[in-house]
Amino acid sequence: MQLKETSFRFYCAVEQYLTNTKYIADIALKLWVANVFFKAGLTKIESFDTTIMLFESEYNVPLLSPIVAAYIGTFAEIIFPIMLVIGLGGRLIPFALFIFNIVAAISYPDLSNAGMQDHYIWGIMLLALMANGSGKLSLDNIIAKKINRHC
Repeated sequence: MQLKETSFRFYCAVEQYLTNTKYIADIALKLWVANVFFKAGLTKIESFDTTIMLFESEYNVPLLSPIVAAYIGTFAEIIFPIMLVIGLGGRLIPFALFIFNIVAAISYPDLSNAGMQDHYIWGIMLLALMANGSGKLSLDNIIAKKINRHC
């Protein structure tokens, strides 16, 4: 009987420890994905004339004019990663970046296999963040506590 109880306590301790690593994993995923998109946005801002030219000549974004696509793309790559890291927008921001990632992958016909693999990995990371939501270490959680409401 003593061995069963000790084994069960050990199992519970390990399970609790592994549950707590979820927060570290969420932060790591957020920082990794946010870094990728934010750097791309900074590159677009660096030379916005070149960005517009690329959207006119190389990127084939469906349903949007190249100029509108350039502005929306740049906005999304700068603002959404910041919101993702601070935990504002719950599941909506990872979902928006997930859709943005798909559009980016299909809009650039010369994307290499390695580039496509990167988009797959980012997509999987965003799906995990979408499934987990903002988490305890987020602005969403702080706001929810202040107004005493949770979705």
